[in-house]
Amino acid sequence: MLGGGGRPLIQEVLPRRSKFVRKVAGRRLEEQVIAANVDTAFVVMALDGDFNVRRLERYLAQCFESGAKSIVVLNKADDCGDLAARVAEVGSIAAGLPVFSVSARTGDGVDALDTYLASGQTIVLLGSSGVGKSTLVNLLLQRDAQAVQTVRASDSRGRHTTTSRELFALPGGALLIDTPGLRELQLWGATEGVEQAFSDIEELAAQCKYGNCGHTTEPGCAVQVAIAEGRLDESRLENQRKLEREQEFLRRKIDPEAQKQEKDRVKVIHRGAKQKYDQRRKDGGKR
Repeated sequence: MLGGGGRPLIQEVLPRRSKFVRKVAGRRLEEQVIAANVDTAFVVMALDGDFNVRRLERYLAQCFESGAKSIVVLNKADDCGDLAARVAEVGSIAAGLPVFSVSARTGDGVDALDTYLASGQTIVLLGSSGVGKSTLVNLLLQRDAQAVQTVRASDSRGRHTTTSRELFALPGGALLIDTPGLRELQLWGATEGVEQAFSDIEELAAQCKYGNCGHTTEPGCAVQVAIAEGRLDESRLENQRKLEREQEFLRRKIDPEAQKQEKDRVKVIHRGAKQKYDQRRKDGGKR
């Protein structure tokens, strides 16, 4: 509603039913909410020289944690030499999410997104700088509402055309949130999201001979067999491990009980090292 002087007034703050977050950029340990109460997240990635499935896995992990539906939108299909191969590659790591290839510049394939743009739906566009989110916004709005720039020729990276979040009403009645390109996406509280994003590896791990298999050199490791047979990209396994380490590090930093456990663990290690050193001195350095 409008108050005095035509200024809008907040009547009620709705509880969050979904939220896409990240750790704030830099060293501070704080959550930053990118968008909340959205129905569907469009994770946009370009099919040009900035194509990166490992980065996409990071976005998908946070999306699975968000509570919103998610789809993958592969933009710049008109700038892709082997579109079918790229779509298949993304489909293999999308954990069952719908994958669409479009060209926001020409409009090709964008009609396939209409099912998510029904009246009353709220959509957020997520992705790195230069993937074409602003061009997609203009196409869906049927007018030039967002400024666009060309990407760098050297690496197809963007230049942060959009610098703030903005909510648009689409002609069909849906609401669309455009977000600035994220140069850095550090996950926040996404342990379950990581598990979902790498559900194929979790399914393989359940077939390993040992329940505590580390998927390195253990006999009977189904994960390593899948890598050897070409059914699993080893870099995908390494990315899963990287994201899990990030989440564990974050948990230790923000969880008091986890901090205490880590301090106790370090104390035990230091105590054991000191005992060995003291014993070595008693033995005259023979050990």
